[in-house]
Amino acid sequence: MLNNKSILITGGTGSFGKAFTKYVLEHYEPKKIIIYSRDEFKQFIMQNEFKQYADKLRFFIGDVRDKERLMRAFEGVDYVIHAAAMKQVPACEYNPAEAIKTNINGAQNIIDAALDMGVKKVVALSTDKAVNPVNLYGGTKLVSDKLFIAANAYAGNKDINFSIVRYGNVAGSRGSVIPFFNNIIKNGGKELPITDYRMTRFWISLQQGVELVVKALEEAKGGETFISKIPSFKITDLAQAMLPGCEMPEVGIREGEKLHEIMVTVEDSMTTYEYDKHFIVYPQMTWSESHKAVPTGKKVPEGFSYSSGNNDWWLTVDEIKELLKSVDLEK
Repeated sequence: MLNNKSILITGGTGSFGKAFTKYVLEHYEPKKIIIYSRDEFKQFIMQNEFKQYADKLRFFIGDVRDKERLMRAFEGVDYVIHAAAMKQVPACEYNPAEAIKTNINGAQNIIDAALDMGVKKVVALSTDKAVNPVNLYGGTKLVSDKLFIAANAYAGNKDINFSIVRYGNVAGSRGSVIPFFNNIIKNGGKELPITDYRMTRFWISLQQGVELVVKALEEAKGGETFISKIPSFKITDLAQAMLPGCEMPEVGIREGEKLHEIMVTVEDSMTTYEYDKHFIVYPQMTWSESHKAVPTGKKVPEGFSYSSGNNDWWLTVDEIKELLKSVDLEK
């Protein structure tokens, strides 16, 4: 499906961009992969990491805020993966206008450029924080999601569709709890602070996130939100897996933080279907027959919601210990 295709990744030098690039190069024969980002040093590092694939990779310096640059970068592109965003919750709270320019205006620029330049598929990465948002980052990503879903209304007769992939913090990602705990342990700490003893999170690996995006590229008709079925864990169990027997002082929940990661709300459940390894939230509106997705899964029951707190799949301390072995904590 990705053979002989030109693929562009916004924010392509990030953890997801690197993992997606590696996966595609190892499993397909793409025509080229374009890394679109604004940090030339990170592009230089990535070029060196992937130098054996130099003939397949192109590096574009650019910002999603710059529609003219996007138009140039999208020329001849078949598929776009939109991973660029301002993601740090405190940074977005302190710089709200900047978060809006990148996460909302940037999303609209991606949509306009894709529609005008003949792109075939766009998959935008979302986050649990866009569901019932309690901080500005989540609010901007909710608007971004709505923009990408509504973009299908403007496709007309063009062979293009827009879809979304949603997941929470990837295990070991920058700014998340695993590297935070690891840093304390490396510096000789004997206790791991817990913001709230009730707190839970989903466990998803970069590989699983990449595979979900590939599934969206293969299956999306337009407007769907793809969500992986993954296990939950308690933050207290994570602490015991990383530093057995440690003290766990409760320090209070941080501003903009949730007790649980929420992926599907009760309201979303009206159009949500369950599959073997994922859920799909289908759009409530259909804009054309070519963009009409016909669910083949099982309709979730009325009142259903999917969060790390009400999941029926939980990791034990020993299972977390085993999974931690595959997390790269040195990056």
